[in-house]
Amino acid sequence: MERWLLTVESNCCDPSREDEFNDWYDNIHLPDIMETPGFVSAVRYENTSPAEGQGRFLAMYEIETDDLARTLAEFDQIVNARAKQGRMSDLVIAVGGGLYRQVGAPIKKKK
Repeated sequence: MERWLLTVESNCCDPSREDEFNDWYDNIHLPDIMETPGFVSAVRYENTSPAEGQGRFLAMYEIETDDLARTLAEFDQIVNARAKQGRMSDLVIAVGGGLYRQVGAPIKKKK
């Protein structure tokens, strides 16, 4: 089974509503995305000094699948269905991202 990392860089379009943006992302959007078969974890980070054009926020999703095309199709289907249900936020602006295939085993620090 192959392992993949999907990254999404984003910004909040209204800094005065950033708490609302983060609440939506953490408590609505990430759980919705995690309904996708093959998505095994999700985590977000904040870039405290983003360069121009970079996203301030980074979401990373770990994927394990034997059929990436099918997994991504299911991901698109879930995202579109949630958007039709009104579960997307008008505060999010996606500015970048990528899809990466894992090529080596993780290395952990020895104690």
